[in-house]
Amino acid sequence: MLLSRHADNLFWLARYMERAENAARILETASRLASVPNGNSVDRNEWLTAVEATGCAGAFDGNPSLATPSAVIDFLAFSPENPSSIRSCFEMARNNARSVRTALTIDVWESINSTWLELKRYRNGGMSRQELGTFLNFVKEASLRFDGSAYRTMLRNDSYYFLRLGSYIERADFSARLLKSRSHLFDESHETVSGSLEYYQLSSILRSVSSLTSYHWVYRESLRPHLVADLMIMREEMPRSLASCYENITRFLDNLARDYGRHGKSQRAARTMLSRLEEADMAALTKSGLDGFLEEFIAENSKLGMAIGEQYLG
Repeated sequence: MLLSRHADNLFWLARYMERAENAARILETASRLASVPNGNSVDRNEWLTAVEATGCAGAFDGNPSLATPSAVIDFLAFSPENPSSIRSCFEMARNNARSVRTALTIDVWESINSTWLELKRYRNGGMSRQELGTFLNFVKEASLRFDGSAYRTMLRNDSYYFLRLGSYIERADFSARLLKSRSHLFDESHETVSGSLEYYQLSSILRSVSSLTSYHWVYRESLRPHLVADLMIMREEMPRSLASCYENITRFLDNLARDYGRHGKSQRAARTMLSRLEEADMAALTKSGLDGFLEEFIAENSKLGMAIGEQYLG
């Protein structure tokens, strides 16, 4: 059985690695949409939307005129003042990994350490679009190396379970915030795509979670707002959907309950949310307001993270 502080290190190591990848995906989406005609209109600044989608709006001045590409890239990618910037996340992930070095395989440790060393080559300093793309690809590939090395080399024990729980709690938060940042696309009046900008926004949501092709495999038709929401919320076969995240969270919490000998608050909360997602009806969610559902989900997901902390990591 792990010491609680080591379990905490593993849980947050995975959360920081996942958070860095999510920030990279959001920046990639903002860069793509900002280049679309009217993508940076006065009433909707894509760079400010990127900050909102990461949940960092409170730490960033919300004045749209200040949300320039350079300022947002620096804030979300490099700023040491932003604890959720890519640089800060990789630094905290490495610090947590060093604290539990003996609980990680060589492959997992090297994936994290090499990422931190390679990150030092990158600086904001007015990146071109091509340079930004290279940097964001590096971040996503670093996260995939970490994820793959953990999956392929770690024993299926409590160390692995806490690592995976951190990943899925963070992933669920990101998917919900991503949809919430575009919730205007999913109200009851939007049954079909009404224009080219809306099409690009929907496709960018799917591209940001690498699921545009998956959408067409599942639904076999052109983009429709309620189907995009359905894929992102209810389809367990989609790895970044809310339902998929909670299916995995519930499974790993049940594994911990089996190994540690008891169920607790976190298991009950996860199973309640999974049941709610399994029983949800997209038409009813759209009618009642998807924004409210997503806001409640984000709050409940955060509470689950705290419940895991109280039950295992304190």
